[in-house]
Order: sequence, then structure tokens, then C-alpha cells
Amino acid sequence: MPGTEPLDLQSIVDDIHRELTPRLGEGKVADYIPQLAHVDPKRFGMAVVTVDGHVYKAGDAEVPFSIQSISKVFMLTLALGKHGESIWNRVGREPSGSAFNSIVQLEHEHGIPRNPFINAGAIAITDLVLAGHTPREAIGEVVRFVRYLADEEDIVIDHEVARSEAATGYRNVALANFMRAFGKLDHPVEHVLGVYFHQCALAMSCVQLAKAGLFLAASGSNPLTQHSVVSRQRARRINALMLTCGHYDGSGDFAYRVGLPGKSGVGGGILVAAPGKASIAVWSPGLNHNGNSLLGSLALEMLASRTGWSVFGA
Repeated sequence: MPGTEPLDLQSIVDDIHRELTPRLGEGKVADYIPQLAHVDPKRFGMAVVTVDGHVYKAGDAEVPFSIQSISKVFMLTLALGKHGESIWNRVGREPSGSAFNSIVQLEHEHGIPRNPFINAGAIAITDLVLAGHTPREAIGEVVRFVRYLADEEDIVIDHEVARSEAATGYRNVALANFMRAFGKLDHPVEHVLGVYFHQCALAMSCVQLAKAGLFLAASGSNPLTQHSVVSRQRARRINALMLTCGHYDGSGDFAYRVGLPGKSGVGGGILVAAPGKASIAVWSPGLNHNGNSLLGSLALEMLASRTGWSVFGA
């Protein structure tokens, strides 16, 4: 961390918001999900929740948005809790180097997705979470878990977004059927996808999302609630996957520019963990060519630069 003075995080967050305000609206909103196409592209929120419990926020930090693929972090955590390390028989741990919804790679690798954060991998993880549940029960488990993590009871699923995804998610249907054909899904495709579309439609604000991810910054426990979520080792391993695979085929560039584990979603949100320091969530709906929030990524690069937070050293 640069210098010896304590960081004025609220000033840093306010400055980033002010500096990016002239650029609001840049990037392309994910209009292939019709319900997301209606989101105001000039929205921007940022929240930093430190491991000692302070919350710093700016802009639209308390406006709920569709977290989309950020939900894959919480589903991975649930699957590890239910099945342990055996989940890696179903999904790999390597960066994909391909688009998040690539079919070619999945066929070439015999139905085993490259990692749990591309769509095919997340569908495989959802299949594991579904074990022993009806789809409705599994969706309820996901919602309860995220509410538990964030200590917020008003986190809900946006059913309009879920319906919109189900109506247009042809490529995800193809991915799931590929895996089913290779014998890599245990449940009917329509059940797995029903849960998958609903988990992606979770609506959370930056503040709620940062609180929910705080266990990843605090060695597996949430210091705000004193809840122990996962072991220190498991938190470290989830962070490792977020660093290497959390931004699709833009993961290397994000690690280069920001240097922190993160997971993006096509709703324009990004969740980042600064281990030992804070959990950070940003939201700006305009995406770059990799499907990651354009201004959100820039805001996190600015934050990392001004705080000195990085897993690679100051």
C-alpha cells in the first residue's frame, strides 16, 4: 500500500465517480437479453465494503441490477459445499480463451467445460447444486444463500429477466444438450436451465453485492455478520479461479490492469475481492467487446491504482 497515511476511501470512490461521469453511456448494453436492453446505459454505481465493516459508495450504488454471471461465484461456493473437490470431475479450472458461450470448445473437450465461470461450466455447476432438489427448491436455496451472505432479506429474482433469458437462451440450451449428450448432466436439461436462468436473474445493488462477496476478501468469513462461509483455503481457491477465469477471454487483461480476483456479468456488474482489504462491486451497463463492463473495469483499475491493492504486490 503506498505511503503510510490511511486511505480516504470515500474520497477515492467519489473522485472515480466524478472522473467517469462524462463517459457514462459508453459501451454496449447486452441487448441480446431483451429485458436487459431496457436498462439505462448511463447508470453507474460503486461500493467498497472493507473487512472492518465500513461501507463507501457513490452513484447508483443502491439501485438493484441483474447480476447475471456474477451469480456463478455463489453457485460455485454452494456446489463446493455440497460436493467438495469432486466437482472438478465435471468442470475444469483453466481459462477458456474463447467466448463465454462457445460451443466449439465444449464439443472438442467432450462435454467437460473449461472452467465454472463460462456458461457451460456454470450450467454444469447448476446441475450439481440441483442434486436432491426440485428446480424450485434449488432456486430457493440460491436466494437464501445470497441473502445469508449479504445479510439482506430483500434480495430477489427479477422474474421478467428470467423469462426473457428463457425465451432467448438458445445457445445455452445447445450447451446443456451437448453436455447431456456426453453424459455430463444428471438432470433434465429444462430443469437445469430453469435454475440457471433464475440464478442469473438475481437483482442486487452494488452495496448488497459487495457485502455478499466479503467472505472472499476476509479468508472465508463475513466479518460483518461473523458467519463462517468457507474455509480459508477454499476462499483462496475461489479467488484464484476468479482471477484467472472471471472475465471470460478478457481475464488476462483484467488481471494485468487491476490485479485482483473478480467476476463480471453481462448486466454490467463486476464483483472484486481485495484479500485482507475489501470487497468491491461496480455497475455500469455498457459492455466492452469481451462482455465485461467498460466503465466498471476502468473504475476498478483506477481504484487498484489509487489504493495499491493488488494480489501481485503494491
